[in-house]
Amino acid sequence: MKSSRLVSILLLLQTRGRMTAAQLAEELEVSVRTVYRDVEALGAAGVPLYGDAGHAGGYRLLDGYRTRLTGLNADEAEALFLAGAPGPAAQLGLGSVLAAAQLKVRAALPPELRGHADRISGRFHLDAPGWYAGADETPYLPAVADAVWDSRVLHVLYRRWREPTDVERRLEPYGLVLKAGRWYVVAGPGPRTYRVDQIIQLAAVDEEFTHPHDFDLAAYWSAYQRDFHDRLYRRAAVVRLAPGVTLDRATDHRTQKDGWTTVTVPVESVDHAHAEFLRLGTGIEVLEPPELRERIARTVAELAERYGNFRAHGDD
Repeated sequence: MKSSRLVSILLLLQTRGRMTAAQLAEELEVSVRTVYRDVEALGAAGVPLYGDAGHAGGYRLLDGYRTRLTGLNADEAEALFLAGAPGPAAQLGLGSVLAAAQLKVRAALPPELRGHADRISGRFHLDAPGWYAGADETPYLPAVADAVWDSRVLHVLYRRWREPTDVERRLEPYGLVLKAGRWYVVAGPGPRTYRVDQIIQLAAVDEEFTHPHDFDLAAYWSAYQRDFHDRLYRRAAVVRLAPGVTLDRATDHRTQKDGWTTVTVPVESVDHAHAEFLRLGTGIEVLEPPELRERIARTVAELAERYGNFRAHGDD
């Protein structure tokens, strides 16, 4: 849109100083002729914009002309640019909107605060997903985000882990949460939490819902995480840890004379604990529950036999 382009020209000149028509055209992905017309429109609107001819020429704003944000200090400016998450914004279809907003904010900052903002965005990069987690395909994320914003009902076909796996749901989407690179939608009635990547069909209907006036998304998510943790770690294991070895969530520490420490650790399941404890090698000994200790003992015996046979085979 022309109005948006005019604002972009103004902010670019305010941020970068002198720019040629060719530079502006390249930045805005328009023709030089379009830039000429836009510059004339800005001048007609009273913007103190002038151009210099020659090799070092270009357009620039009259010194001192700028729109400022007031009340921002250096720490606030840094935090503002650190909070900009281009990956999630792009997933929501707001990548260009975020870039435009950051340009506007940067242009409105005084030079000294602009330097702080540039430094923070150049030295810190936020990458939420884990190393070994593949990116979830979320083709319906923009549609869900629109429904959240417009308070529109969604009819979805949702895939869950238990039977029946594919179920139809009517959702009143209250909000979106990005956790460890994965998107969740919190929706009524309930409310309940759904993984956006598990929505396999979606239809937006021409039906509005009333957003609960007392619903707090951040408070709900904190409570949901606490409840999830309590449901996840319903069992406990008692283990001995070698000196220097630690485990998250460990309680009831008792240190023996040999330097080993006996602790109690909440575990999700025997299967999960088996995998987690094996990676500590000889730095851990499982005492309880008996089925976990026996399973690890069997695994260690199988490994010893396998690697013993490999060594013997290699000596022949």
